[in-house]
Amino acid sequence: MNTRLALSLTLAFFFFYGAHAARITFTNKCSYTVWPGTLTGDQKPQLSTTGFELLRGASRSVDVPAPWSGRFWARTGCSSASGRFKCATADCASGQVGCNGAGAIPPATLIELTVAANGGQDFYDVSNVDGFNVPMSIAPQGGTGDCKPSSCPANINAVCPAELQVKGSGGNVIACKSACLAFNKPEYCCTGAHNKPETCPPTRYSEIFEKQCPQAYSYAYDDKNSTFTCRNRPNYAITFCP
Repeated sequence: MNTRLALSLTLAFFFFYGAHAARITFTNKCSYTVWPGTLTGDQKPQLSTTGFELLRGASRSVDVPAPWSGRFWARTGCSSASGRFKCATADCASGQVGCNGAGAIPPATLIELTVAANGGQDFYDVSNVDGFNVPMSIAPQGGTGDCKPSSCPANINAVCPAELQVKGSGGNVIACKSACLAFNKPEYCCTGAHNKPETCPPTRYSEIFEKQCPQAYSYAYDDKNSTFTCRNRPNYAITFCP
């Protein structure tokens, strides 16, 4: 990348966001390597990295500006053996380690984060609405208010019903689909006549996710115990396999 282009991208980033407001530290406590992905929402500039390798026991930090809204996830079973980078779960189909503005292909455990401007109220959650692949947690570091950690520490793959299972080449379950992804029906996807909390209650499938990870979103309207807040510019620790 030439100097002029790099400067232009940097200026564009600060034009939209200003200086960084939070540092996100990713730590991999899984027994295997993961490849975190990052996605900035609202068609804003992407972060300094959109994907990277994180070995077992390793940590890496990424700065996030304010305001900012986006998501993080972990890809597993990744390689470039075919000449194109590809992952067994949560692939972003960029063909590279960086996702470059593409999101995770479900099923994927997601961490969703909105960083407020001027030290306002941040919102964050762990979501299994798009299914599950890796246990994850997010915990604010500093800040004021509730500032509680949100976690999905259970391996939902171990209890995933057969009709939701995604299996790897060795026949083991590597991810668990949401009922919406598996069946594409309004009552599971909260669409059509089921597009309100009153008409889209929990299902026997979402309750499996809820039982394993009660702090995480199990379906679209699972707000009561799943949305967390913190004020005054905390940093965040995101852990894979907490």
